Amino acid sequence: MTITTFKLNLGPQHPSTHGVLRLVLELEGEKILSCEPDIGYLHRGMEKMAERISYIQYLPTVDRIDYLAGCFYSELLCRIVENALGVELPDKVRAIRVMLLELNRIASHLLWVGAFLMDLGAVSPFFYAFREREMILRYFEKLTGQRMMYNYFVFGGVRKDIDYLGDVEEIISILPEKIDDYEKIITENPIFLRRTKGKGMLDIDTALNYAVTGVNLRASGMDYDTRRSDYLYRGFDFGVVILDEGDAWARYKARIMEMRESVNIIHQALEYLKISPALEQKLINPVNLKLPAGDYYAEIEAPRGLASCFVRSTGEDKPYRLKWRTGSYYSVNLLRKILVGEYLNDAIAIAGSLDIILPEVDK
Repeated sequence: MTITTFKLNLGPQHPSTHGVLRLVLELEGEKILSCEPDIGYLHRGMEKMAERISYIQYLPTVDRIDYLAGCFYSELLCRIVENALGVELPDKVRAIRVMLLELNRIASHLLWVGAFLMDLGAVSPFFYAFREREMILRYFEKLTGQRMMYNYFVFGGVRKDIDYLGDVEEIISILPEKIDDYEKIITENPIFLRRTKGKGMLDIDTALNYAVTGVNLRASGMDYDTRRSDYLYRGFDFGVVILDEGDAWARYKARIMEMRESVNIIHQALEYLKISPALEQKLINPVNLKLPAGDYYAEIEAPRGLASCFVRSTGEDKPYRLKWRTGSYYSVNLLRKILVGEYLNDAIAIAGSLDIILPEVDK
């Protein structure tokens, strides 16, 4: 008896690969023998572009590296400049940035929950998650004028003092109950359990070998969250969500639990901002801004894992070299490993559980 194999293109036109990811699968029947990710369909030259324009010209573009969590990449570039020039942020600026980062994290996780369940064939959770996400986007729109690509963080502080705190109070008062509703619908749903429990198993050693970070690493039992050592989060009390299962279900559950912790962090920032005086900050003048010659590095715990920025400066008004490190890039590479031995009908559930967004992959 001759066993034949064949290759299948999963994407980039497949709706659950979101238009720009191609996975070349080698199959034996329905069983996956190998996976070769083919990326680059969304490449925009974000790193090369930094060599041609000034720091202030580059700042509005970096939100697009992850358009679902743009605040994190704005924070990274601002952090590079601030660290290079020895600028220390006022406490109120830190509280504003933390509150907006965690709101952005929740909005990102809500979109992931909705899209993940839609990929698995469940329509209702998509609308429920987007209902709450809309509240956060409306707040960002009132504050910054944008629903995406906010460009609110600037070198040395924020573009203007925080406002509309009542909207944030309403959001965090509603979210815990709504997250409970998601769990009632999803977490113990027998169909969802069949699609995710024991699927896409990821142990700590494999995760570390593939440079996986963030929720995907913590859902495999690794206690690693850079927010605990991040000066921006100094003084905030929060827990780190760690699960041991390492499967697609654990990665879902960890994000649900992380949203609850984000609500807790936002509540602390909000209570401080409600009693804080008017914002006083010394912004860095972007005109002829030049970093001293040298190498600079900054990192942050983004929704899809550790994000970092490396800049080499020669003393000019623009980077000599700039490199972004994004969580999704490593999650795509991980598919080579964790899809092998699984079946085709589980491939979307496993890939979706990693929360990959392609602008982060291609940059």
